[in-house]
Amino acid sequence: MSLRPPQSLAGGHRPETGANVLDYEIAQQKAEALGDTGRKVEQALETLRAFDARHEADRDAGQRTRLLDDAAQKVWAFMVQRELCGLRHWEAVVKSYAIPREVLNRMGRTSR
Repeated sequence: MSLRPPQSLAGGHRPETGANVLDYEIAQQKAEALGDTGRKVEQALETLRAFDARHEADRDAGQRTRLLDDAAQKVWAFMVQRELCGLRHWEAVVKSYAIPREVLNRMGRTSR
């Protein structure tokens, strides 16, 4: 039985065609969009955490509601962008970004 090396290691250079260039550009755009969306999630969550650290829970509930809604919208957009890139598993993302349950619940997602 003989094994064939992966195409990336096969040694042959694929000719640069319009389709190859387009595939590369699409992958680059997906990566940039995912990175931008992820940074927006980080910023929204940091703003919410900073607000919670500065204010008591009962004070300025309207502002906190707006921050929760903004964070939930940005997390939802990030989820959609990840799924468009073929990334479907969310548990590790929720842990690594430390997305609060309150934000997830505003998206319509419930934790188990």
